[in-house]
Amino acid sequence: MKYINYIITLFLLLFSEVSYSNETLPRNEYPRPQFERESWKNLNGVWDFQIDVANIGIEKKYYFGKSFNDKIIVPFCPESKLSGVGHKDFMNNVWYHRSIEIPSNWEGKNILLNFGAVYYNCEVFIDGKFVNRHFGGNSSFSIDITKFVIAGGKHDLVVRATSDVRSGLQLAGKQSLRSDSYGCVYTRTTGIWQTVWMEAVSKYGLKGMQVTSDIDQKILVLKPSFYALSDQSIRITLSYGGKKISIKTVRASDNALIVLPIKNLRLWSPENPNLYDLVYEVIDNKGNVIDRVSSYAGMRKIHIEGNRIYLNNSPYYQRLVLDQGFYPDGIWTAPTDEALKNDILLSKAAGFNGARLHQKVFEERYYYWADKLGYITWGEAPSWGMDANNPLAGRNFLQEWCEILVRDRNHPSLIVWTPLNEEWNPDRYEYPRFVNDLYFLTKTIDPTRPINTVSGGVHVRTDIWSVHTYEQDPENLKKILYGEHGYFQTPNNTMGNKKLNTGFNERSETDFFEFPLYNGGLPYILDEFGGIKWVVPSHRGNNSEAWGYGSSPKTEEEFFRRLSGQVKAILELDEYICGYCYTQLTDVEQEQNGIYNYDRTPKFDIKNLYDIFSKSPY
Repeated sequence: MKYINYIITLFLLLFSEVSYSNETLPRNEYPRPQFERESWKNLNGVWDFQIDVANIGIEKKYYFGKSFNDKIIVPFCPESKLSGVGHKDFMNNVWYHRSIEIPSNWEGKNILLNFGAVYYNCEVFIDGKFVNRHFGGNSSFSIDITKFVIAGGKHDLVVRATSDVRSGLQLAGKQSLRSDSYGCVYTRTTGIWQTVWMEAVSKYGLKGMQVTSDIDQKILVLKPSFYALSDQSIRITLSYGGKKISIKTVRASDNALIVLPIKNLRLWSPENPNLYDLVYEVIDNKGNVIDRVSSYAGMRKIHIEGNRIYLNNSPYYQRLVLDQGFYPDGIWTAPTDEALKNDILLSKAAGFNGARLHQKVFEERYYYWADKLGYITWGEAPSWGMDANNPLAGRNFLQEWCEILVRDRNHPSLIVWTPLNEEWNPDRYEYPRFVNDLYFLTKTIDPTRPINTVSGGVHVRTDIWSVHTYEQDPENLKKILYGEHGYFQTPNNTMGNKKLNTGFNERSETDFFEFPLYNGGLPYILDEFGGIKWVVPSHRGNNSEAWGYGSSPKTEEEFFRRLSGQVKAILELDEYICGYCYTQLTDVEQEQNGIYNYDRTPKFDIKNLYDIFSKSPY
């Protein structure tokens, strides 16, 4: 039935001449739930589309958008079923076109064109004129198109996306660098893969807001930024359950720090996900509200003491699941907002209290549901595919990472940043410099969260010591994690100081960096383990390409014996280990070690999983 409905929707979108409202478009919900305006226009739906195999689009003047051969449904990538294209080969250059109509009542306001994400680099044209470009395929961005459009007018919008996923200079994550998927890498995502929308904003409107909760002083601290200043003020209203708690009006300034005291504090946690509503109103010198933004915040504190991570001043054991955010029909893009919510509900039903969002920058709507439902998350960049020893790759990463930090730092559910994953054999010159820059840049933009700088790889500077091991035998797992020789020895503990060759120039014998060893002074988390392959009988007909860690159990009883043994071994080491992350929530294509199938149907009795994963040592 699901796919019958999909086919009907696809037919209507591709072949109907009906104009669609925000309510009837795919992924029609407002994409930025912590910074929501009423005056907006969703640009999802049918666009003209062209794969530019020979990279001749500029020469052929594709930016005028007059000669595209195909159609695509935005915001789904052309590799996906939901896009209506389904082309899975490499696409280094793709072009999009559609007409846009600017509402006449947007006269006198700035018109912003917003993109949730475009993989990888993006160039925007209107009526054949170059407007702007954006570098990076995972962060959201806005482009001011005011001087290129007319209120009440109709214009041609063209978007060009370019990508070289095999260059080593861009973030690829779990996108396959071969022609086909294999092992633990999967179908690629090219071009527009999140919602595109327009909104009208006063030229003196609110550009952004940084929100910091301080539960010890019972205050909420807000730092606004504006598009321009002209004797305006900002009024902030804080409410809980429909009841106004605090209202403050101050002169507008990018340097302002606005402090709202909160009595009868209601803390946010996975057990009690209390959220406060916020309304920001920009007021001109005549008393008129010229911009209004709806938002929310959670009062919670995350910090480290010794080898423990604390939530709201109490040690908090993290029972995480690895969530890669892939979907059979949408690839990186969830088919619906409800699908984002459902993944969290599936995880909580299995006993987890959070997720490591693995090798992908998740949509803001996902964080919204994590905030609402009570679910801790680790935010990660898709660092695989990038050569972390290459200075240009590092520059590309840092620029994009800054945008990711600013976009998501207000979400209470997000408690740890994990920019890199499994850097096993880096050089000892460029890599330590890059990781140090990454650490301090992250702390500067967001000093409120700990950083797991390199998940399960070579640590340089970090707040959390994380390791990965897929040892399947529970007794051996326990010995590896804490045997007679102490803590798990990752490759960075054993690498010798060898002569360095970065690939750019030869270094001398004295140019080396001593990677640190774990000394017991940081929180120690096993943030990848398990990965037990299990294919349910109904899926075993085409099992030749199934992939997972270790040998597959022969029976479901053997699966649960192995799983419960692994979790028990970890929990018994709670004096040293303060959390874990099990691989993984769902199967993804040929990798079949999820606790759910790729289509989100259950593999097991969920109660049995809950009995295992819901246990905490404290």
